[in-house]
Amino acid sequence: MSVDFTAIDFETANNHPSSACSVGMVRIRDGKVVEQAYWLIRPPVAHPQFLPFNIKIHGITPAMVETARDWSGQLDELREFIGDDVTVAHNASFDMGVIRAACAESVTPTPRLKYLCSVQVSRKTYEIPSHRLPLAAAAAGFGAFAHHDALADAQACAAIITDAARRHEAGDVAQLVRATGLRIQQLKAIPLKL
Repeated sequence: MSVDFTAIDFETANNHPSSACSVGMVRIRDGKVVEQAYWLIRPPVAHPQFLPFNIKIHGITPAMVETARDWSGQLDELREFIGDDVTVAHNASFDMGVIRAACAESVTPTPRLKYLCSVQVSRKTYEIPSHRLPLAAAAAGFGAFAHHDALADAQACAAIITDAARRHEAGDVAQLVRATGLRIQQLKAIPLKL
């Protein structure tokens, strides 16, 4: 089985999608975790505030990101970690929206990532009352984890895709996509308003 991909998860400081304050990534090769990365991100000057609700969810405070790199300062490392992999996220529209908005806010090129949503894969794989990450991860056999910790969420997302590939007898992500009737999406920049 050659199920290769990178799972990713972001946490944000507030409601603005460019306010990424942490990222977790998990590289999968042949269905197994081979590398993981996590770091804090300083939100942009235009959207720096940490809402109490967000802090309560993920536990990251303004003091914790004071010396962290901003979006453009960490983007190369993020791109290098992902490489040419299909990027997988649980509710991928949120995480891809963070990348798109943070790139627009920092005036940096948006990476042309190929991506797949593990919520959609979960819906095609498990008969569960909700496809929220904790329930989908449990269906995949992934034990209890620190939900809203970006690395733990990326690990849970990776477990869903790996388990779904096994259940659908898919040898790689392309076969999983065909077996579930889904498609791999392409991340594009926010169109400029003239």
